Amino acid sequence: MFNYIVWNVNPEIFHIGSFSVRWYGLLFALGFLVGQRIILHIFRKEGLPDEWVDTLTLYMVLATVVGARVGHYVFYEYPMFFANPWKWFKEMLLPPYAGLASHGAMVGIITGLYLFARSKKINFFWISDRIVITVALAGCFIRLGNLMNSEIVGKVTDVPWAFVFLNNTEFSPDPRHPAQLYEAISCLILCVVLYSIWNRYKTSLPQGILTGLFMVVVFVLRFVYEFYKENQVTFEDQMTYNLGQLLSIPAVLFGLLGIWWAIRRRETRIFTNEASAAQARQEFSKPK
Repeated sequence: MFNYIVWNVNPEIFHIGSFSVRWYGLLFALGFLVGQRIILHIFRKEGLPDEWVDTLTLYMVLATVVGARVGHYVFYEYPMFFANPWKWFKEMLLPPYAGLASHGAMVGIITGLYLFARSKKINFFWISDRIVITVALAGCFIRLGNLMNSEIVGKVTDVPWAFVFLNNTEFSPDPRHPAQLYEAISCLILCVVLYSIWNRYKTSLPQGILTGLFMVVVFVLRFVYEFYKENQVTFEDQMTYNLGQLLSIPAVLFGLLGIWWAIRRRETRIFTNEASAAQARQEFSKPK
């Protein structure tokens, strides 16, 4: 047995002049790249054209980054808006892009999926049930990126797997819960479970089940894990439940509503009309 793990990883892999490659950025990009391969596999299994994957990836990258960025400032930096609105907008829109909120990313992803589904005339919950598999995996990579950055650290503890984050200067160098690992492992397990359910049932699964399951599991765990994490902003110190927990409640309710809706409707069609289905089949049959 050991008392704690000393974590002193350099968040920067290498740099050339002022340009640097960091673990967080690499893992963030890797989440999208691996997710794209998973979606391509799913589309091919269900008879959708490969070209749609590139379009969907573009939607998801933009929606995730914009949603996470805006969410961070709306949820966690809103006092700055009242103090200095111009600085608030400038820091939100211009690099360096430090500060991403997972709840904001979720809103962005839902918006991006809605726009993609509308453009391709497919059912929203059909595409969301597939994309949550990759979102869970991306969540794993992002939390590993947080670990490499020694950020979003846990509270002080004496558990034998505690980490001492030497590169984190915001909190004391005491053994702490590796909260990033808790969430990363949970997201990886959820990804495997969601993929296994899809792989077994595919189009016979009522649309909305996987989306609802994802929302409930991720945000119930997020609510629980927040008890083991240090607050990210000082105003949370005066709150019984922090902002991450409060924002998780409507997400869980949305997930439960999605499961109820899926069981009630039992919708399994991919397309909203037959013309769109015929066009997709024509595109899928083209030589690759």
